[in-house]
Amino acid sequence: MKRYTRHTPEQWQIFIDQWRNSGLSAARFCEEQGLGYASFCDWRKRLINERPVRSQSQRSEEAAFIDLGTLSGGHASSGWSIVLSLGEGVELRLSRP
Repeated sequence: MKRYTRHTPEQWQIFIDQWRNSGLSAARFCEEQGLGYASFCDWRKRLINERPVRSQSQRSEEAAFIDLGTLSGGHASSGWSIVLSLGEGVELRLSRP
């Protein structure tokens, strides 16, 4: 049985960040780093759920405005379709026929 080293939450966050940038599957990344896959998945879930919620003022500073009226190029009959990928498989779809 393989024994794994215990890591702090900060160390797990670093591993998760490295995995995101690696392009590897989580299982392959863990294998290469000598990490327990189940532990990695558990910490990934914990750290995602513990991210601090940003205040309304922080969100406002980062938000950008898109004038959807300009997408028609002045043609009232022109339609448009926008898909915003919000992460984790969630999408927001906006369209104008």
